[in-house]
Amino acid sequence: MRNRAATAETGWRGSREGWLETGYQALIDGGIDAVKIQPLAKHLNLSRTSFYWFFEDREALLTALIDGWEERTTAPLVRATQEYAESPAEAMLNVLACFLCGIFDSKLEFAVRSWALQDDKVGARVAAADETRLSALREMLMRWGHQEQGADVRARTIYLTQIGYISMRAQEEVDTRLARIPTYVEIYTGQAAEPREIARFNARVKSSANPPS
Repeated sequence: MRNRAATAETGWRGSREGWLETGYQALIDGGIDAVKIQPLAKHLNLSRTSFYWFFEDREALLTALIDGWEERTTAPLVRATQEYAESPAEAMLNVLACFLCGIFDSKLEFAVRSWALQDDKVGARVAAADETRLSALREMLMRWGHQEQGADVRARTIYLTQIGYISMRAQEEVDTRLARIPTYVEIYTGQAAEPREIARFNARVKSSANPPS
């Protein structure tokens, strides 16, 4: 029997990571209907049969893609809510940096949310991820002294605003987005960020590999 181990096998068959990355790009560029074995193989300049060394079938690839989506979106956002901060404003800036520095894969998020409209199982994964993300934000705010209901409303305000940016494919110049950040932070936390906190945040965003467009 051929080896379908999860570890990458390189060579003329390509690698599991290569097939996955090509699948992600197809999903982002063309939606779920574009994620098909033959077009992916053509893009990689590999035979169609090479795919089956790494995945049982197309469904296995789709499962791997949705698992990877969580690793590229939910996991970094949860980590951002747990980063060290000296103030609630700085904690919020850590969360916003997750989105503005490209740590949270916004293009993949948009593609998966579009996919979820066609697939109830994916929709359930998205709904579960939404709750995990909201819970992480709520817990962060409660650690900084907000009561549960207030923390919940603030968490939803933060999260729905950021998902709104993604869903609407909002385009803003970096300087325009950064100019709004101090007001967002004050609305989200009830506390103004210190100038030094904003300066560090701005430098972090501008030096990132994927600042907002």
